[in-house]
Amino acid sequence: MIDLSQHKLELNYPCAWEYKLIGYSHEEVLKGVKDVLLQREYSLLPSKVSKKGKFLSFTLEIIVHNEDDRVTIYELFDRHESIKMVL
Repeated sequence: MIDLSQHKLELNYPCAWEYKLIGYSHEEVLKGVKDVLLQREYSLLPSKVSKKGKFLSFTLEIIVHNEDDRVTIYELFDRHESIKMVL
């Protein structure tokens, strides 16, 4: 079995990157996206609804310019009150 923690992700920047965002409502997730990304261009598409309908997931695609940009966006979504989870 390959231990992926021993390998560094090699990307050629800038590149398109996808985040999976999970929240309670479309409005809350959209607010979180606007708060984090400000004026940056992105694509946000609904993905799935949980079995009981409590959670909604979305696929967000954005151009990231370097590793710091990619990680910072992840961390901002992870800390935002409107986003339940980011993958």
